[in-house]
Amino acid sequence: MSEIGAIDEARRLFLDEEHVHGCAETAFVVLKMVYGLPDAADSSAAMAINGGVAHRGGICGAVAGAAMAVGLLATERIADHVEAKQAARRITGRLMDAFEREYGSSDCLELIGMEIRTEDGHQAFLDSDIWRDRCMRQIEFAIARLAPLADRETWERELRANAERTP
Repeated sequence: MSEIGAIDEARRLFLDEEHVHGCAETAFVVLKMVYGLPDAADSSAAMAINGGVAHRGGICGAVAGAAMAVGLLATERIADHVEAKQAARRITGRLMDAFEREYGSSDCLELIGMEIRTEDGHQAFLDSDIWRDRCMRQIEFAIARLAPLADRETWERELRANAERTP
């Protein structure tokens, strides 16, 4: 799946009026599809991560879901668990750095400017359409940054670049 195809799939999943997939689930599922990982359509591991973990406003679900997919990819490509974990952390750290430069924060509450942990707050968020614009752009950003890792040459370049930056 190309980066454009991945973003189209993310839009299809996230902008669905049924609200089946939140930000974390969308990033997680789409990147698993891009990476060719097993059970790509299964979003269950990311369900509680939406809205900054259980709608508490912490880390952006797009970043968290993407980090989960990178972890799975790392374990597929690197046999040693410790090395896979280090690679996943470095790649996710670079995503977070770029995300924070682009959006000013990686915390959901700061990004959307709304408290969504109550039923009324979440409904106000849905009614505001912030999720259609702002959240969708953030999901697209995470996917666009990480989708190229599906290519093994890009993956290897990323690992080398990360290794050179790590003290």
